Amino acid sequence: MDVMDRIKQAIESNNVILFMKGTPDFPQCGFSSRSSAALTECGQEFAYINVLAEPEVRENLHRFADWPTFPQLYIGGELVGGCDIVMELYESGELKTMVEQAGK
Repeated sequence: MDVMDRIKQAIESNNVILFMKGTPDFPQCGFSSRSSAALTECGQEFAYINVLAEPEVRENLHRFADWPTFPQLYIGGELVGGCDIVMELYESGELKTMVEQAGK
């Protein structure tokens, strides 16, 4: 399967997915750490892809969504954004609402 198709399938197959460096249990950068911690605090399960373990995804994800950095959060098939946006949404309480609605 083409890498762009794999990315699309991962996004469409998961209500909430975080493309990050590392894993939620062992994040490999501060931005990924903060983003995954915020999602964990929302109390809903989320999928993740460790872009360090998937070099093709890491090299091509920016082309998929025209977003240059990691992490990248998708909810309901739509790009939400990176760490700064995730943290703003978390602090305002909107992230929890978005994640809960995506799980319904």
